[in-house]
Amino acid sequence: AVAESVEAEPRPCPRCGTEMDSVLIGATTLRQCLKCDGLWVDVRSFDKICADHEQQSAVLGAASIMPADSASKPSKVRYVPCPECAQLMNRINFARCSGVVVDICKHHGTWFDRDELTSIIEFVRGGGMNSARAKERLEIAEERERLRQEQRTLDMRQSGVGLGRGDDDHRVSGIASARDLLKFLLD
Repeated sequence: AVAESVEAEPRPCPRCGTEMDSVLIGATTLRQCLKCDGLWVDVRSFDKICADHEQQSAVLGAASIMPADSASKPSKVRYVPCPECAQLMNRINFARCSGVVVDICKHHGTWFDRDELTSIIEFVRGGGMNSARAKERLEIAEERERLRQEQRTLDMRQSGVGLGRGDDDHRVSGIASARDLLKFLLD
């Protein structure tokens, strides 16, 4: 895979502020900072990379030819601005379980510090997205069951069913105030 330079409107690197180069990798245009080796990928291009094995291969191939000693990962957590709108981006753990924290502008794209895009592609190729979806489906099913249980308990309390101690139980369900409770206890 070869990264070809392409013409595009200049954008500042969110990490170091230098102007990023636009490069074509496979059929995807990315912006690369030559100073810190970060990559800016717009929303549509990132979706294409995640869905298309050929694009993943092209990005992985281009990443492997980048010099290994040119830059290190940032040591301090710092929120960075979107190169398109200049608003600070959100930091998220990709797929909530990949272990790769990236900076995202919901409307414009994702900033990848050095090697983060490669790590995400490897996560996707290793079945990480399928595992993340399965985990999310399980969490949703468990939450639904918990809510059903709460609703059943609430319905039983409201109808006075299931309180378990005979006639007094029905009276307990009718207690609405401290005065009613005192009257119940004195009876």
